[in-house]
Amino acid sequence: MSVFSAFSVFSGFSGFFSGVLTGSAALVECLADLIQPLFHASAAAAAIVLVTLLVRLLVHPLSRAAARGQRARAALQPRLAELRRKHRGDPQRLQQAVLALHAEEKVSPLSGCLPGLLQMPAFFVLYRLFSSSTLGGDANGLLGHRLLAAPLGGRWSDALADGGVFGAAGLVYVALFAVVTAVAGFNFTRVRRAQAAAEAAATTAGAGEAAQVPGLAAVGKVMPFLSFATLVTVAVVPLAAALYVVTSSAWSAVERAVLQS
Repeated sequence: MSVFSAFSVFSGFSGFFSGVLTGSAALVECLADLIQPLFHASAAAAAIVLVTLLVRLLVHPLSRAAARGQRARAALQPRLAELRRKHRGDPQRLQQAVLALHAEEKVSPLSGCLPGLLQMPAFFVLYRLFSSSTLGGDANGLLGHRLLAAPLGGRWSDALADGGVFGAAGLVYVALFAVVTAVAGFNFTRVRRAQAAAEAAATTAGAGEAAQVPGLAAVGKVMPFLSFATLVTVAVVPLAAALYVVTSSAWSAVERAVLQS
């Protein structure tokens, strides 16, 4: 590919992304205008929550498929136990057999990641919208919107510099951190209980860690703590993007509890 061709591709992508940003800004502004009588100065923040819920509704079918995949993996435990007995002295053959079994049954141990990955574009669009001083060559009017006393384009560091932790803007972040902590604690408890139940079932069936997909055991040990990483995200991104993260995290917690019940 020539330099000119590469530049043309980059220019085309830049123009497309600029159009996405402009359209997204118009959507937020339109929703904010519609619900302004209810939420007043915080209408744009409420609009972001509505956009987040819309994205989650669109991704929900994939979340249901991921839940079915998790149940399918649990149903494979007896066959995994048989593979462990068959290849007890050959770990490499066992790993290959486990992977082949997952492929045969069309069960992916990473299928649960897809709903989260598909949400990333919406998050990055919001991040960019409330990080740019200009939009389409004009001043970015979205930056004038607030959630109570906190600007949607501001960050926690800005709130700390303007009144501290318990200032008017700081209290907005205190509330968000409280919600994130509660959701993370709920997720932590649920995941640890699910892992304990799965380990007990695997032990009863005779399928130990050797029957796991390579590397999955290490991932499982880290998973319960991942929800707490959301605290860091909320602290460093613009408030608008933080609202997306908090709303999406709360939705995920409730959705998984319902689908896995």
